[in-house]
Amino acid sequence: MPTAIETTVKPIKRKRHDADSNIPVGHKSKTRKINKEVSQRPDVEEEILLLEGEITQSRKNYNKITILQDYCKKYQTRSKTSITAAIALCRVFCRLMALGSMSQSREMADNEKIIAQWLRAQCGSYTDTLLGVLHDTDPGMQSTAFTLLMRVQKEMSDNLNEPFHDRRQNEGVFSRIIASVTSPNSTELIREEFVKKYVQPYDDVRYYTLACLDNLLKGEKGDALNRLDIIVSLLAMLEPDTADKQSMDNFYQKRANAKVHNVNAHKKLAQELWMNVLSRTLSRSQRKTILNMMTTHVVPWFTRMELLMDFLTDSFNAGGSLSLAALSGLFHLMQAKNLDYPQFYTKLYSLLTSEVLHSKHRSRFFRLLDTFLSSTHLPAALVASFIKRLARLTLGAPPSGIVVVIPWIYNLLRNHPSCTFMIHRRPEYSDFIEGEGMDDPFDMAETDPMETRAFDSSLWEIHTLQSHYHPNVATIAKIISEQFTKQAYNLEDFLDHSYSSMLSAELSKEIKKPPVVEYEIPKRIMFSNPDRAKDDSLLVRLWDFS
Repeated sequence: MPTAIETTVKPIKRKRHDADSNIPVGHKSKTRKINKEVSQRPDVEEEILLLEGEITQSRKNYNKITILQDYCKKYQTRSKTSITAAIALCRVFCRLMALGSMSQSREMADNEKIIAQWLRAQCGSYTDTLLGVLHDTDPGMQSTAFTLLMRVQKEMSDNLNEPFHDRRQNEGVFSRIIASVTSPNSTELIREEFVKKYVQPYDDVRYYTLACLDNLLKGEKGDALNRLDIIVSLLAMLEPDTADKQSMDNFYQKRANAKVHNVNAHKKLAQELWMNVLSRTLSRSQRKTILNMMTTHVVPWFTRMELLMDFLTDSFNAGGSLSLAALSGLFHLMQAKNLDYPQFYTKLYSLLTSEVLHSKHRSRFFRLLDTFLSSTHLPAALVASFIKRLARLTLGAPPSGIVVVIPWIYNLLRNHPSCTFMIHRRPEYSDFIEGEGMDDPFDMAETDPMETRAFDSSLWEIHTLQSHYHPNVATIAKIISEQFTKQAYNLEDFLDHSYSSMLSAELSKEIKKPPVVEYEIPKRIMFSNPDRAKDDSLLVRLWDFS
């Protein structure tokens, strides 16, 4: 019996028209595409986590590492997906290394060796990707990549017996990390994080960092010069007391080399690195940076202080502020490390020129000079030469410089009473000298402070300053002629004076009695005086205002 044929009507799928009539039907708008990606993103992240679990559960899923690698290599987009993939891969490789899946031995079967070699190659590709992220402009991406790299390096050292650094080669993961951190393309933020989180707290990381930096400087010469400032800044970030540690027992890795436990090995390595830095052709700014950190960050690492002599001597010969900074380093070595440098005070004496009282570094110079001459065991002839030379220089110095020198001379005379003969000496034939004068026995041109004959002279320059045009200078110069009742002057109260500060001090003084400008106040200035008995003013005589 024939039956009726059922006709199935297919539902017609209606196309949705966009709200904007300008967009044609069926056109995939950019907004719709972005929304689709956003809606799919949680699925991708779930897929990454699922892949991670599958890889760690079965060896059959090792090939899926390449899928995670593809997600990770999209770091240029700075997407959350690439970060999630990078973190997942880090966990995968760390687990595989802990399980021994990436270890190799002679007893292993050939297929096991092939798998281990392939996993190592994938791990190398992963570290290459992370090293590329270190040059990214996003600080967050850099920090994440750096943390993951250090975690992978730790597992490689603990489970694969791969050391942080081999001085015979410079191709390990840690060596490449250091090369990236010291690259001119790296940021200050990532270097600060590296020092704060790893170099400063962990003795083994610090040791291998010093070794890698030394290798970098000994490597490519042109590249090393570009890294020099960065390497010095890295060393300056270390705490000053790092070199004074008595034991090295805080390690980032489980097993550390025997040398890492040795304090002297750390100092020897740091000494080699610093000598490598100091032997370079340094610019003036680089020398100044190193000299300023000499006593805190350089000297504590050295076991042979005489190695610093050439650098400090060359810096002194450069002149200017470098000479003073170099002498500061030398004085620290003499005082704290018992270094013998007989020519120290001769070089210091040579810095006393007419420019020193006009220099912008005058305050720092007198602080250091006060320290250098603070010992009461210095020869009186030596101290007298410094006093006399500075007294002579005050005759052509600005008032702001003179008010520093006089209290300084007062303090030296208090510490060295034998030099007070220079202010109490009254020569023979004083009546003849007042009329005809005499030659000062002090030899200003002598370079040796022990041969200037300053002890036979007198401080007539200070007596001359008591008639100085500036009232503050004249007043303070009179303290030399009075009784030395004050114990000592605080030099800091005088170091920061300048023309502007001295003028401001005068203008801010309260006037107790108005100064007399005219002995007679004129009644008329611009017109003739009706009283013919009195002369007209000069202005009326020169100009006719009628």
